[in-house]
Amino acid sequence: MTVLKPDWLRVKAPQYQRIGNVADLLVDLNLKTVCQEASCPNIGECFAGGTATFLIMGPACTRACPYCDISFDRSKRELDPTEPLRLAEAVSRMSLKHVVITSVNRDDLEDGGASQFLACVECVRKSSPNTTIELLIPDFCGNWKALKTVLDSHPNVLNHNIETVPRLYRKVRPQGEYERSLELLNRVRNGWQKVYTKSGLMVGLGENDDEVLQVLSDLRRNQVDIVTIGQYLSPGPSHLPVDRFVTPEQFESFRHHGESLLGFLQVVSSPLTRSSYHAGEVQKLMKTYPR
Repeated sequence: MTVLKPDWLRVKAPQYQRIGNVADLLVDLNLKTVCQEASCPNIGECFAGGTATFLIMGPACTRACPYCDISFDRSKRELDPTEPLRLAEAVSRMSLKHVVITSVNRDDLEDGGASQFLACVECVRKSSPNTTIELLIPDFCGNWKALKTVLDSHPNVLNHNIETVPRLYRKVRPQGEYERSLELLNRVRNGWQKVYTKSGLMVGLGENDDEVLQVLSDLRRNQVDIVTIGQYLSPGPSHLPVDRFVTPEQFESFRHHGESLLGFLQVVSSPLTRSSYHAGEVQKLMKTYPR
């Protein structure tokens, strides 16, 4: 049975005249964004504001998670050595104060693409030294040497999404492991004290509220600083259907529980929240809780 989309999930149509400059720049530099590849509902707002989450090593992913709209390709592909330079040029030309860099899963590579993350950060640091950097990384199949390579670039924020509750992992994230993702986040905190850790999850995939609260407890137990919680929206009929639409009031309850009871530095929780939505606000957090 199809669950009808409620009024609170309506978004304004993108103002294409305002987003054109960002879109043209991305075409000019042959760069991809999650905003486009994953059909993000906030693309109009983010592009109009001159921000984007850059997607490296793509556009195809070596995993075929049934909730995701990014294309699938398990074949071995070479990395583009010019990509870090082109990305750095985009950050400079957009005069970004905060940039989010993420990637598809690249399980075909020995280090999962960790060296490309490192190269991208180094290039951005050279051309835009005052820009804060957030990396949204895959799990690297538990390759902790690869994780060290990424973190030796000293990002300001390290984000790895937990995505859903453990009971649904086999259905939602079949090649991922809940405990492995928790271990990754814990290793970041224990090994790189100055990095702010972040994770995110979707709701509406078949979980219940108590399971969401348990995930929040697990993340806080592993010393995560920031959490994002947003409504899952099915990209199309070949993807997982929406099981329920969580009300704005319940999203606010998640936020209150996470910040007031569990002690997260920040919980961003709303129907249209995505892992990098309003990510630049972390700069305020860094001033309030310096490391």
